Amino acid sequence: MSEIFENIMKESSIFANRDALSPHYMPNSLLFREKQIDSIVKYLTPSLRGERGRNLFIYGKTGTGKTSCMKYVIEKVKEVPNIKARISYVNCRIYNSRYRVLSKIVNDHLPSYAKRGYGIVDIYERIINWIEEDGKILIVVLDEIDVVKDLDDLIYTLTRANSDIKSGGVTIVGISNKISFKEDLDPRSISTLYENELVFPPYNSTELAAILKQRAEISFKPGVIDEASINLAAAIAAKESGDARLALKILSKAGEIAEERNLTKITQKEVTEAAKSADEEVAYELVSTLPEHQKLVIYSIALLTMQGSKYKKLIDGAESYLFSGEVYNKYIAICNSIGKEPKSSRWYRNYIQDLEMQGLIITYESGKGIRGHTKLIKLSYSPERIKNIIEKELFKESEAEGRKESNELGGGALS
Repeated sequence: MSEIFENIMKESSIFANRDALSPHYMPNSLLFREKQIDSIVKYLTPSLRGERGRNLFIYGKTGTGKTSCMKYVIEKVKEVPNIKARISYVNCRIYNSRYRVLSKIVNDHLPSYAKRGYGIVDIYERIINWIEEDGKILIVVLDEIDVVKDLDDLIYTLTRANSDIKSGGVTIVGISNKISFKEDLDPRSISTLYENELVFPPYNSTELAAILKQRAEISFKPGVIDEASINLAAAIAAKESGDARLALKILSKAGEIAEERNLTKITQKEVTEAAKSADEEVAYELVSTLPEHQKLVIYSIALLTMQGSKYKKLIDGAESYLFSGEVYNKYIAICNSIGKEPKSSRWYRNYIQDLEMQGLIITYESGKGIRGHTKLIKLSYSPERIKNIIEKELFKESEAEGRKESNELGGGALS
């Protein structure tokens, strides 16, 4: 037993600073994102000067640096004197409703007022009065904006504020993995946005290798990892998705494997082994952050994969595909069973495209002769794991909202 505690206090032979491989770590410079940082600053310059500027929406796949660049800009803005704006960064995964977002703004800038019991109208009016005190601009950064449950209401409230404010204003910065998320908004909300758009491309292998080298020099002790192993981790991540988070995860896990085996160096063997589990971990983290109806769609795919199709499956080696139509029918049945309004087939097709873009599913067109011309769908990861993750998320949301949902929809807690 004493050996266990001795190992806890033992100095690592691999890591000098583990945090440097975290996606939340902020290096002194963000490589290959100078253009995007310059664009963010350019679009926000009117607001930073105290003028009413256009809103900004930032898009890009997971791990393309959207959040890091925005946080980098926020930190740099703090160093500039005489800025006539105040910024609230809101993680919408945590603050996922209009009330919570407005409460976060009040907590950031008016902590003495941030007490329980105030209604949304009181909070809104207090924010308006605070802005008008000196004609400031409030910049609200909504990270993962698409997961806000009452997004139409939030957008309406924040854009309407500019009509109510006599001096000053509100600028919205929305960050999303989904370039199509605005299509879910009410046309009246869209018409009020008046926004600029900025798209972040995935990193290529060369860029990821440079990013990993930058982090590895901080994270690992000298001589622990060579350039070939870094390049391998970058190549694997670039092939999968160009996701910097995945690349960092691979390197971090490779270090952990080496540490567990009392090695003094990380080789390509540890990187290859780490890549197998790192990809799945990142994918499962992504599943837990999907918007509600995308969760329900991939949940339907997971259940059908486990339970078996009502129709004859197509076999590609040992891997089976599902018909898009049966997935949509399953999605409708689940929505009806938990009291959700299912989206139209057009939205369902958008969700399938988004899930494929994020690497969670694989699709292809069947061609003629197989129940007509249809799309075939295959899950990329363990259906059991995805089912458990989504059920946990849905139960958590149900408890928070005080809803009672059925536990038996056939084949699982939310089958």
